[in-house]
Amino acid sequence: MSEALPRATQVLPAGGWVERTARHVVTLDFDDRFRRRKRYVAEDGFAFLLDLEDAMALRQGDGLLLEEGGVILVRAAPEPLVEVRAENSGRLMRLAWHLGNRHLPTEIQPDRLLIRDDHVIVAMLRGLGAELRKVEEPFNPEGGAYGEHNRQPGHHHHHHHDGHDHDHHH
Repeated sequence: MSEALPRATQVLPAGGWVERTARHVVTLDFDDRFRRRKRYVAEDGFAFLLDLEDAMALRQGDGLLLEEGGVILVRAAPEPLVEVRAENSGRLMRLAWHLGNRHLPTEIQPDRLLIRDDHVIVAMLRGLGAELRKVEEPFNPEGGAYGEHNRQPGHHHHHHHDGHDHDHHH
């Protein structure tokens, strides 16, 4: 990159700064909110370089602090998702376990789960009695134990197979 773009080098967590002081707004889907270094263009055309020490999941309302001063507000873009509901919390917890057992990015809410649309997973959930509905919303999955989408620096995805069978059903 020959042009010297303004650099955003620090993340201000949502709630820890005043959003109305933001100079620019950038709206990103979940994949674009999980980066270490990338060129972005804010809604008003302001181009900048996100340049963090480690990749981290940016959340709705986070601020990106520019080196020369000023903050860019991060908004989570709506994306196509599948809403997963069940007739009771016990069944919903069981569905969440099946998703976690497959290491799928999942947003967990008190009365529902949100996942990306995947026909194989949708068929599995339907077979387990889930109530499914396509929705268009921002996606904020939980940070997983393997660190793909959380704020643990330098942690990479490793499968440790210590004798347990992922597809074993009781």
